[in-house]
Amino acid sequence: MIAQLYRLCIERRDAERNMARFYALSIEETLFGQTCLVRRWGRIGTTGRTVQHSFDTEGEAVALFLELLRAKRMRGYQPRSANRTRRSNPVCLTG
Repeated sequence: MIAQLYRLCIERRDAERNMARFYALSIEETLFGQTCLVRRWGRIGTTGRTVQHSFDTEGEAVALFLELLRAKRMRGYQPRSANRTRRSNPVCLTG
């Protein structure tokens, strides 16, 4: 059984290069009790690709989770909320 929930989605956007990518990581338990690291990535708005890695212990999955996160952060990926911008200016109503 997994002691803690691990789930993360990060994005990388660059309008000049027409780049809008996502990378999602989660640690889950399979039906057979194995610990599984699930990676999803692709262009924002698509289903992307998925790869699963199975481990005997949660610690091994967490180690790979952190290693992949470190590598993606070095390439410029950020949490979803940091990339969101408003599409329109706020409207002020005066009475």
